[in-house]
Amino acid sequence: MEISPGIFIIGTSLWIEKEKVLIINDIHIGYEGELHAKGILVPRIQYKDIISEMKNILKAVQPEKIIINGDLKHEFGRISNQEWRDVLDFLDFLVKHAEVIIVQGNHDPIIKPIAEKRKVTVMGSYELEDTLIIHGDELIDTKKRIIIGHEHPAISIKEGSKIEKYKCFLKGKWKKNEVIVVPSFNPLLEGTDVLQGRMLSPFLENVDNFEVFIVSKGEAFNFGKVKGLK
Repeated sequence: MEISPGIFIIGTSLWIEKEKVLIINDIHIGYEGELHAKGILVPRIQYKDIISEMKNILKAVQPEKIIINGDLKHEFGRISNQEWRDVLDFLDFLVKHAEVIIVQGNHDPIIKPIAEKRKVTVMGSYELEDTLIIHGDELIDTKKRIIIGHEHPAISIKEGSKIEKYKCFLKGKWKKNEVIVVPSFNPLLEGTDVLQGRMLSPFLENVDNFEVFIVSKGEAFNFGKVKGLK
């Protein structure tokens, strides 16, 4: 689905056709380790699912650049054994297909030691002709379109007594700038329900006026504005 002229939703990634740039957000490799430490036992299959989804996306598009827009790993202050292993493996997989750039997120204060092992560039933001790609946890002044992550947007849909939560993209305005919010690429992270109105990113103060694009079984559907779903 085309969310903005020349910009397409592919699974839970964003494809910028003109520059052949693929954007993925908030992978949080190592998240299962934190859950296990809290006594929440989940099968360690998320990394395999991440690779499987990337393979499907790379069958659909052939990027020249892949932008990992923040929070590639999960742990803040250390690099776990799982993160060393899986992040390096993930970068090895991606660099076979395109140049890889990491935009540093709030979970990435110590991502550089891993990135340097694969000669992958780490930046605070990445600029295209009319688009700025930033993680989204801090405001930055620009006149360009802004693409962020950080929020992990999702929406809960009720059908009778059943409630299903779906990852979603958001599109709206911050000042006069178009803002597109990309959901988490990690299948285990369902995300923040935007209908609850408690947003993390300072770009989403007026989230009621953002359009919602729900992702289900690899397809995207426009559900209208947040305020129309409340």
